[in-house]
Amino acid sequence: MIGIGIITLIIYIAAILIINVVFKRKMAEAMVWTFLLIVAIGGIFGHHNPVTLAADGIQDAAGQEVVYASMAFVFMAFIMEKTGVIQRLIQILNSVLGRLPGGSGYVSTIASALFGMVSGSGSGNASAVGSITIPWMKGSGWTTERATTIVAGNAGLGIVFPPSSSMLLLLGMPTIAAELTSNELYVGLMGAAIIVLIYRLAVVFLYARHDGLKPVPKDQILPFGRALKENFGSFVIFLGIAVPLIFTMGPVGSAVEATLNASAEDAFDAISLVMWIPVLMIFFTIVEGWKYLPHSFSGWKNMIEGSIGKFTEVGCQLFFSFASATVLSDLGIQEEFEAIFGVLGSYSPILVMIVVAIVLTLMVAPFSGTATTTAMGAMCYAALRSIGLAPVTCCVVFLFLISNEGCTPPQAAPIYIASGIAGLEDPAKIFKNLLFHYALPVIIISMLIMLRVIPIIGA
Repeated sequence: MIGIGIITLIIYIAAILIINVVFKRKMAEAMVWTFLLIVAIGGIFGHHNPVTLAADGIQDAAGQEVVYASMAFVFMAFIMEKTGVIQRLIQILNSVLGRLPGGSGYVSTIASALFGMVSGSGSGNASAVGSITIPWMKGSGWTTERATTIVAGNAGLGIVFPPSSSMLLLLGMPTIAAELTSNELYVGLMGAAIIVLIYRLAVVFLYARHDGLKPVPKDQILPFGRALKENFGSFVIFLGIAVPLIFTMGPVGSAVEATLNASAEDAFDAISLVMWIPVLMIFFTIVEGWKYLPHSFSGWKNMIEGSIGKFTEVGCQLFFSFASATVLSDLGIQEEFEAIFGVLGSYSPILVMIVVAIVLTLMVAPFSGTATTTAMGAMCYAALRSIGLAPVTCCVVFLFLISNEGCTPPQAAPIYIASGIAGLEDPAKIFKNLLFHYALPVIIISMLIMLRVIPIIGA
């Protein structure tokens, strides 16, 4: 059952941590070396052609839109810094919440939950919410590490708050659809998701107390009316989020879908929120802050050249993260996990629960929540049903465990998207807090749900 795929995954994660933590090398460099390592392992011990493995990984990574979207978000953060638009927006936000210590952290957490209800993407959640709240948090007293941790840690709320794409994928699987309705899962998942949201808000409260965050000094808080009047134009950047959402969801989205698909089949599905949000936010930021930007070709050239160094770390980390995930898949990791689930039914229920939690935690690190759902959803559902758990409980637990896609280091894409927005050069600095304050508690909550300590509505 445990073959070259799982062994390589364990070596891969350990090697990243050793190179980064022990040898103090940058995460991007660690990603490159570990990619080469697992290609070599696959060639020597897995009887694969290493050139083919490497080519498959690189080709797949080159086709991942998140890699390019992360570059756009880095440039977006750079332009926002140059124009000062976030500082003007912070003036308004602080006039409302500046008297609450760490207020921006609470808003970021709740915003992740709300955006998750319409997005369902960990990367999209970190991108859309982080682009606004990370600069605000940094401007209101949070450190760069804390701001990045809060946004990346909460990115998975896009999976546990329905309706998410992973939830819909589960409901589309025949074995699950035969036993569970969308309404039952919606209600059960929403009730459980509120538990996670309350816990995450408590984390923000404890962070704020530990870091000694104070309310913004009164002399720095403008009256709301004055702050709004002087900085109202900064709200234009929200159009970068609103426009893509309006044109892809609701009645307008339906009309756009019908029009596009009439001209080219599946054209509407090619619209990517994670790409269009940063592109449009860059556009509206330039419009709002034009007077603060260069007005000559040479000025723009110098400014853009000054931003190049910000791209290398984030781009390299994500690119080789996806490339490595493809290599692991080629080495048969999914088939090996299938074999494990195939024999779980004959063992104790507790062992089944533990193995499901471990397997999904390992899978969601190199793969996205959607990919993990596609590969493991039906198998995990069958394993949990075999120990007597209700259909809604099985699905809630599965979605909870894969929601850690944003906070399971070292490979989670939202970590590097949030780090790029925040300007955090070494994401490894937040790995410990992400693991112990965000990922592990969700695993514990999932175990308590499986043990029926925490009830699920409709179970």
